[in-house]
Amino acid sequence: MTEVQTRFTTEALVIKEMNVGESDRLVTLFTRDYGVIRAFASGAKNIKSKKGSATSLLTYASFTIKKKNDSYRIYEATPISVFFGAGSDIEVLALSQYFCELANEFAVTGTPNEEFLRLILNSLHFLTKEKRYPPLIKAITELRIAVISGYTPNLIACDECGKFEDDIMYLDLSDGDLHCSDCPKGENSRAVDRTILSAMRHIVFSQFSNLYSFKIPDDKAKILSDITGQYITVQTDHRFSTLEFYNSIKE
Repeated sequence: MTEVQTRFTTEALVIKEMNVGESDRLVTLFTRDYGVIRAFASGAKNIKSKKGSATSLLTYASFTIKKKNDSYRIYEATPISVFFGAGSDIEVLALSQYFCELANEFAVTGTPNEEFLRLILNSLHFLTKEKRYPPLIKAITELRIAVISGYTPNLIACDECGKFEDDIMYLDLSDGDLHCSDCPKGENSRAVDRTILSAMRHIVFSQFSNLYSFKIPDDKAKILSDITGQYITVQTDHRFSTLEFYNSIKE
């Protein structure tokens, strides 16, 4: 069988790393051009290796990679943005790792998704460099990922009577439908007030350039974060271990 080899350069975020032996590293990359791939970086753990920092978790870098059949090997790597600031705060670090798990779960291997990658990179930036309130950045990331991945909730109006807004509305976590206080609600529903509903609609319907351009009180952001975390967990029926850890250490 003829071996097929190609060489390419792409930008990528390291969303998972695993040490191999004493000096090598196997990394999962969320690439701009090829979706999620796993690549081997020989000698990455050596002190003098130029690939060391670029292949560390939460690093966005330019990678030159050789593909041989179905395997990938990193030949060159240059850091572009290093989100190491996350390490100074355990809540922020836990949330950053959760974003990586979301990317690893939802991004498709071999299929580019620039909007998804842009979302993760921007959320990491606002979380680690702009120091925005973590629960709000978490909620934005979760709900927008739900939209990108086909789990968009129906937030336009009450699914039963068409009422656009009420002092308290109810989001059904199971089917993603919205209900007003006068209409029947599912057992798995969460109450959302006007502030939280407005924030959710902004996250779902706004242009990406305006996605992070809003603020709500911290207490509302915490409630919103709880709702979006429950929503994406119920919708995907997936256990996110990093989310469980984040929930265990948050204030």
